[in-house]
Amino acid sequence: MSASNRNPLGTIELGDDGVAVFTMRMEGAPVNRINADFLAGLTAALDWLEGREGLRGLILASGHRDWCAGADLDMVMGEDDPAAMLEAVRVLGEGLRRLETLGVPVVAAITGAALGGGCELALGCHRRVALDAPHVRIGLPEVSLGLIPGGGGTQRLPRLIGLQPALEIILQGKVLRARKALSVGLVDELAPNPDAVMAAARAWIAGGPDPRQPWDRPGWRWPEPDPESEMGRNVIMASAAMLYRKTAGSLPAPEEALAVVQEGARLRFEGALRLEQRAFARLAVSPGAKDMIRTLWFHRSAAEKLEDVPRLGPDEDPGFRRVAILGAGMMGAGLAFVCARGGYEVVVKDIDAAALERARAHFEAQLGRRARDLAEAGRAELLGRVRYTLDASDLAGADLVIEAVVEKKAVKHAVTREVEPLLAEDAVWASNTSALPITELAEASAHPDRFVGLHFFSPVEVMPLLEVVRGERTADRTVARVLAFGRRIRKTPIVVNDGYGFFTSRVFASYLVEGAQLVVEGHHPALVEWAARSAGMAVPPLQVFDEVTLRLGLHVLDEARDYTGRVLPGATELVRRLVEEHGRPGRAAGAGFYDYEGPGGRRKAIWPGLAEVAAAVRSGEPAPPAPVEAVARRLLLAQAVEAARAVDEGVIVRPRDADVGAVFGLGFAPGTGGPLAWLDRQGIAEVVAELEGMARDLGSRFEPPAVLRRMAAAGERFYPR
Repeated sequence: MSASNRNPLGTIELGDDGVAVFTMRMEGAPVNRINADFLAGLTAALDWLEGREGLRGLILASGHRDWCAGADLDMVMGEDDPAAMLEAVRVLGEGLRRLETLGVPVVAAITGAALGGGCELALGCHRRVALDAPHVRIGLPEVSLGLIPGGGGTQRLPRLIGLQPALEIILQGKVLRARKALSVGLVDELAPNPDAVMAAARAWIAGGPDPRQPWDRPGWRWPEPDPESEMGRNVIMASAAMLYRKTAGSLPAPEEALAVVQEGARLRFEGALRLEQRAFARLAVSPGAKDMIRTLWFHRSAAEKLEDVPRLGPDEDPGFRRVAILGAGMMGAGLAFVCARGGYEVVVKDIDAAALERARAHFEAQLGRRARDLAEAGRAELLGRVRYTLDASDLAGADLVIEAVVEKKAVKHAVTREVEPLLAEDAVWASNTSALPITELAEASAHPDRFVGLHFFSPVEVMPLLEVVRGERTADRTVARVLAFGRRIRKTPIVVNDGYGFFTSRVFASYLVEGAQLVVEGHHPALVEWAARSAGMAVPPLQVFDEVTLRLGLHVLDEARDYTGRVLPGATELVRRLVEEHGRPGRAAGAGFYDYEGPGGRRKAIWPGLAEVAAAVRSGEPAPPAPVEAVARRLLLAQAVEAARAVDEGVIVRPRDADVGAVFGLGFAPGTGGPLAWLDRQGIAEVVAELEGMARDLGSRFEPPAVLRRMAAAGERFYPR
């Protein structure tokens, strides 16, 4: 009775026991992705299987490391016709419906990632057996790319595991490890190795289970709570409130997903699937989703693959074994953890023994939080890779130095002259300065060709971005070496040219200062904060100003004035008075733009005296009340024009670095795809005209850079349509 069949998706082997194994292994691709070939292969497989004599069960397996990585985003990016997109997702839906109504039990043997459409394929099976391994991840991350599940995920998952846990996964774009997927019911069984996964799948089929999905069986009822019950309606309402609190309405995809779950619950299953497909097609062809996919997927992937930047040869070693970290503050302590986790020997040097002890305690806390999957021996090994010292001689032989001392050029020069002679012969010196030009810092180095900026973001254990800054004399090989280092410590790199503030710091500063300036002009601080949230910014400007501290902000404003000649007197004076006259330097002190429950404590409310201080700074009458949309747009424009200025000045070489850097480093509204993508969508010519008016009314900071004027005249965009 054995038989076999091959198609574009993989090979089916039907054994004498009546169990068919469909091993998905798309040819010419490293992973199984849902595209036209996948759909054709799935259709062909079902055509071959349906009604086959002696068929008792089907196992879906993978011949690649991952099980199925979801939709082919090239296909999504390349399709602008809603009807064509709807047809593609309809074919997928039809295939999954045929799969779950095949008439025999179907098992997903998940031995790798099953994401997005891959998770939906697994949900179309009657049982899911997963390999118990760290690389196995299962979930529906679509909303993080501006989409919703389109292969039935918004309908099958709530019917399988219940409304509330399903909404948590769908609306947050969650991806779960295998054990967590088991605990919520997304996976039915775990197995310790691939052979055991297949054995468990066969054993379940041999038990003769009902070959129907729960929702296809007579008398099926929703897992509690039923969406139409009072408790179910409360879950929906609470989810809507939490979603709005998180996104302020700036991201359409999770809102659409919630609506589809709610409305689909009232329909027959086939109708619910069609509802989802229409919503998916609408979003998939929208400019917003395409901008998000471009930046958050394609451009981030290009950055992580080191495309179009200096790279080492395939067999060339960057030569880093021992990393010296100078400065044991929060940044230095975090760097010690990520470097040790990356496999490096680490030496942390400071002049303060108490700072070193705090760094040691921070490292141990991170072990408990971020290395829970390691056995005790693995944690001990990580601890053993790090040494804390007051003695500079302990830095001898280090291959890479990351300097994270106080933001003063004289101090950094002194440290460079003291430590550099102790290093290995071909060592690289990297400064973690957030703003000082690398070319100037390299003046103290005997090897400016091996001097580079590595700007990390706090908390470094969490923030993915690494801004690599090349000075005027930084060698390509140095850039290539530190990029290889960044890859090993799991960072997403951008490479920018030198200049005060590089890219991220100057864009970040423009956001904070514009927020303060709006307050000076008389706009209510709460309006400013909400406008930023509604624009999609991760954190509003006054809140984040408090986090980085107003004292540091004042230092940066004064320094920026000296370097660039550009200053915003009103905002600067407001910050100066808050710090120097009112003793409100930020959250760490328990007082800034906001009041806090003690130093570093929970944020309470905007300080009631802020309006009075702003009025004392302001010259003239307060600005007339402005709609929240106008304030939101101004905050985005302030950052976007600074990003364009960085392009104009040659700091940004690749537009992708501006958008990746802003989204992943600064929390710039992800729904826009980044500042340059946002400018494209607004229309460059329209933005130039708008900026000219703002420059007349608000100041030269809104003057359109020459690059925007050129692009407007030529009808150009940063990215092709």
